[in-house]
Amino acid sequence: MTLLPITVPASLLDVHHLDPEAGGWGFRVDHAVATAAGDTYVLAGLRRYRGQAAGSADPAEQNFGYQLITRYGSDGKPTATAVFGQAVPGGVPTAMPERDGTTLAVLPDGVVAVSSKPGSTYLLSPDLDEVLVSWPMSWGWEKRQDPAEDPFAASIAVTPAGRLLCMTSEYGLSNWAGAHANIVAVSEPGTTLGPGRKPVLRAIATLDARTDHQSDTDSYAHVRYGDEPVGRGNRPSPSLTEALSELTGTSGSVYGYLDSKMTRPAALGDDLFVVPVFGKTYRSTNRGQEFSFALVDDRGVLQGRLGGLHLREDSPFTGFDFTLVADPHRARAFHLNRYGLYAWSANGVLRARISTAEKPFKPLVHFALLECTPAGELLLAHRKQHLLLRVPVPQDLDDLAEAVESALKGYGRERTALKKQYSPVSWLWSESAASVNHL
Repeated sequence: MTLLPITVPASLLDVHHLDPEAGGWGFRVDHAVATAAGDTYVLAGLRRYRGQAAGSADPAEQNFGYQLITRYGSDGKPTATAVFGQAVPGGVPTAMPERDGTTLAVLPDGVVAVSSKPGSTYLLSPDLDEVLVSWPMSWGWEKRQDPAEDPFAASIAVTPAGRLLCMTSEYGLSNWAGAHANIVAVSEPGTTLGPGRKPVLRAIATLDARTDHQSDTDSYAHVRYGDEPVGRGNRPSPSLTEALSELTGTSGSVYGYLDSKMTRPAALGDDLFVVPVFGKTYRSTNRGQEFSFALVDDRGVLQGRLGGLHLREDSPFTGFDFTLVADPHRARAFHLNRYGLYAWSANGVLRARISTAEKPFKPLVHFALLECTPAGELLLAHRKQHLLLRVPVPQDLDDLAEAVESALKGYGRERTALKKQYSPVSWLWSESAASVNHL
């Protein structure tokens, strides 16, 4: 196992006079990805809000909200941090607005893709010192007819052959206002994403087919089904909502898949993908509500679901832990929620269920599962202590529990060593050696 501190540039803390022991600030870890060479990119957010500081022009007092991407070398040391989301005091306007639900992907040429809902994608240089190209999509009640609006995808995952597995959004769905993640699409083999190169995405699945309120202007030219852009009735059928309702026998049920949501799809290979779909959430408890990790191939055929989960005993609605990650090089999928860590083979068979009720694995409730690396490691972030744990996954998934137990046992020892090196205050890991780039 390897443990990395999720760091913040000391210069950023200094300009705002942020006191980690004072209240009003927050730090979160959103996502992480790794390269085949062993480098790691971690996406995080740093905010401060105090009511009495609203409108202040003094950097030492004003509220702020930044997103940070930090690159770590194979030795675990941070080498560069990109800062964006708002202008640093005295700096130029940011090229990338702060967004929730942002994720990363490393493209085959080493370029870092930053995607966020409803459909913005930015490409950064591997050294995080330049925005190479922007495809923005703003939030709004309806689609903006603005030439500057040029979205690509709300999320991207890369298959071993370099195909891009994407989630895109649509306006005009059902009776909802705004854009909603609704389409799963893939690029064709051999196509690339970069400045002047925006590949066509072929839709393979649609979540919700209720498109009576769509107009001809609600489509995007690069997201296609057949020879035409996805829009109105031109889309994969049946929808995931319809197919999963039929598969689970929940058609017409208030606890079924009507008004469901999906999160970032994951690639199990070049032609098989997992789409997390979750039933409608309610104000009262949602434990026991329908959810599925749907298996969809690159022809758009629903091949089934990842199996072995109980709607209540294994519910991701407790804590709203909906992330699923996959290792496309070894055809495995993983999920972590408050009740356990789960692993599946590509045929959807549950190979491991590690219960957080068992003493050796209780610490897992404090971690979020972020991604699987090309080397087959799980990337888990501690929600409070802001440390990134890399857990090697054994070839035989029957041995996963032993590997996780070993990593959790070594966590405390490695954390102690990092505390001596960085001297964090309130689990904020300040660092000054890496280059800082304000984008």
